[in-house]
Amino acid sequence: MALQLTFGEASAIGPRAENQDAIRVVTPAPALAASKGYLFALADGVSQCADGGLAARATLQALALDYYATPETWAVTQSLDRLLVAHNRWLQANGGGQPLLTTLTALVLRGRRFTLAHVGDCRAYRWHQGQLERISEDHVWEQPGMQHVLKRAMGLDQHLVVDYLDGELRAGECFALVSDGVWATLGDQGIQRILHDEQDLDAASRALVNAAHLAGSQDNASALLLRVESLPESVLADTLAQLEHWPLPPKLREGQTFEGWQIDSLLAESRQSLIYRVRDAQERRWLLKTLPSSRTDEAQAGPALLLEEWFLRRVAGRFFAEIHPLPQRQHLYYIQREYAGQTLAERQRANGTLGLPEWLDIAPRLIKALGMLHRRNILHRDIKPENLLWCDDGELRVLDFGLAYCPGLSRDEAHELPGTPSYIAPEAFAGSPPSPQQDLYSAGVTLYHLLTGHYPYGEIEAFQHPRFGNPTPASRYRPDLPSWIDDSLNRALSVEPKTRYETAEEWLLALEQGERKSLSSRPRPLLEREPLLVWRGLALFSLLLNLALLVLLLK
Repeated sequence: MALQLTFGEASAIGPRAENQDAIRVVTPAPALAASKGYLFALADGVSQCADGGLAARATLQALALDYYATPETWAVTQSLDRLLVAHNRWLQANGGGQPLLTTLTALVLRGRRFTLAHVGDCRAYRWHQGQLERISEDHVWEQPGMQHVLKRAMGLDQHLVVDYLDGELRAGECFALVSDGVWATLGDQGIQRILHDEQDLDAASRALVNAAHLAGSQDNASALLLRVESLPESVLADTLAQLEHWPLPPKLREGQTFEGWQIDSLLAESRQSLIYRVRDAQERRWLLKTLPSSRTDEAQAGPALLLEEWFLRRVAGRFFAEIHPLPQRQHLYYIQREYAGQTLAERQRANGTLGLPEWLDIAPRLIKALGMLHRRNILHRDIKPENLLWCDDGELRVLDFGLAYCPGLSRDEAHELPGTPSYIAPEAFAGSPPSPQQDLYSAGVTLYHLLTGHYPYGEIEAFQHPRFGNPTPASRYRPDLPSWIDDSLNRALSVEPKTRYETAEEWLLALEQGERKSLSSRPRPLLEREPLLVWRGLALFSLLLNLALLVLLLK
């Protein structure tokens, strides 16, 4: 069952010449509503600026369009903050020398939670079981005579500060977003009385606006009300709603046909999962991943498998496996493309450590892949040579999202330490939450091991409590390494997260700059440096050779 809402809205110009308030409601298609939520927003343009109405309308337009264009794996707060900071710059740049100012109060309801973004002097209330609670703060100066002067607004300052509030939804509760033209006249008691007397939200919205003007409000008046009629059963993506209807597949046999897939063989079997090689009707090769029957009673096993599939769908790209859409799935599994190639661990076992040219080809690809993941707010948490496939088509692909993590979507397990110990960042052993820097550390260990066959801090066994000092420089095992590669790996492998690369993009830039400097520092051939000298030397040599031949002939 999806989140069910009802809403009502009203706005009136009052005695002003123009209505500079704006209201926006976005109720997207079910799939997008499940991943991004429903958006309700109220903006009150500041009349003393260049065009308050334009500022309010443009802000809500940008909010409605840009929020739903952000990656589905971003937390609501992250998405809102990114786009509001960008729009704040737009407001400052497009006022024609005067400020474009507006207040903003926006509410996103997704799953069983709400997120409030607020700046300015509109107000947000929660109304539940006869109790009215204000959940926003008025950003106005409190000195006498300045009670309506804004100290924070969209477009006011170069550095935008937005208040965010996140909380659990309650079935039957209402939210009210009202402009200062309503609350400054009616007060909390007047708002509560109207909400108590009028159950229809459209009628209640009109009543709030009309009551404010009848009570003497000289401003535009706007009200946006919404009620939570029922809550969804799950906070996960839409796919998880089907989980109870999808049993585990039976044990599949070679040559069997299962839901249109031809089973070729069982590729891998462990306590965590089963992976089969399968073919579709066009004879293309895929991998079917499901759970062993021993995990039937594990409450989180099914959601974790589907969340793994969900992550892979949202990082579609050259560095990741293609996921089949499975429109007619009847059991709990997912399908990903099979690629010919070797994992880097297999390649290392067969051929030894990587040569420098091969390493310089692989390293940027791995770092770019992590950058794509992190921009989508996904952490892999198990980067190692075994999970990196060097494909026959020339691409490097990141495998196995079984431990992937997305803040706000993934479960936080107490005392959990996922991954392979030798590749786990030092702060994770101390209980620090997952972070992009931990993925970058794992990539550093991976690239170090591929070059040297060793671990920078020695091999770490399961259940060991390691101590970290200084990593052994890779150049100790590989004297042929340029110093800039040594420096790059040492920074990625730093014990302190704050001294590592902050982002994958920063590391990638350092690699590219190091390689360019290395190339530019090599001595150029003499012909490039002194072409005239070379040609003169060749001419002199030719002349001497001819003279010598002439002397021999005369004899």
